[in-house]
Amino acid sequence: MTLPQRITPYLYVAPLIGLLAFVFGYSIVSMVEFSFKMVRGIDGPWIGLRNYRLVLGQPLFWESVGHNLLLLLAIPVMVAIALVISLLLYERLRGWKLVRTVIFIPYILAIPIVAVVLKQMFQFSGPVNEVLRWLSLDFMALDWIGSGDVALWTVMALIIWRESALGIILFLSRLLSLDEALTEVARLDGANWWKRAWYVLIPQMRGVIEFYVVISIITMLSAVFAYVYIMGGGRGGPGTSTMVVELYIYNALVRTSLPGIAAAVSVMLFAVSLLLIWVLFALRRRTDDAGT
Repeated sequence: MTLPQRITPYLYVAPLIGLLAFVFGYSIVSMVEFSFKMVRGIDGPWIGLRNYRLVLGQPLFWESVGHNLLLLLAIPVMVAIALVISLLLYERLRGWKLVRTVIFIPYILAIPIVAVVLKQMFQFSGPVNEVLRWLSLDFMALDWIGSGDVALWTVMALIIWRESALGIILFLSRLLSLDEALTEVARLDGANWWKRAWYVLIPQMRGVIEFYVVISIITMLSAVFAYVYIMGGGRGGPGTSTMVVELYIYNALVRTSLPGIAAAVSVMLFAVSLLLIWVLFALRRRTDDAGT
């Protein structure tokens, strides 16, 4: 193959790559630049690492980081739920296609819509508590949204309910692409459902499980703004019980007009996300090498 033939495919995508590089590259460079300046309006003087030192010295920032890290506890629950439901759907019980569609509906709905509906449901006088009281479980009728002790756990429950749907679809897609010969052999050898799942199916799903875990970590660290903004009344409330890093950035930029602080936190969050993406590709390479 000649040199022109080799570079021709890249020439077709070069305009799009150039446009993306300009749009995202310029934004990233500007964000990094702002993080080293005391910005007022559209520009400001260079102050070095002062923004970073200010951010790292603020208890509210570390509280926000702690809330993001606490949300990571949802990931094992999401993986377990997605695995169990996908394995049950793989058995192709009656109506499994309809169930699959219903399960995925929450994920295709916009987060604000889902959050608003569930916020109304979890109000102190909402349907959830009314049902609990009707069942004589008054001790479980909590102020799910208005109490700082449980508000973040309520947000976590919402995230688990919605984000597990993606795992179910990913896992089920992987299961449906597997060669069923091994499963049939295990069935003929007398292996029950649990043994077939644990020793035959799950080992073949290792790559997609790792992918889902890394994507979920990125989500918990940098993509929960819509959840906490709606559930926490736009301010991370009650108090600061649902404050996360993204909302901290939003408040610094919009409410207190400190673009330099917002940029510094954004740079740190972007660096963590890049690290996780690198981990994802490393896991994919390892899985591909193991497959070959």
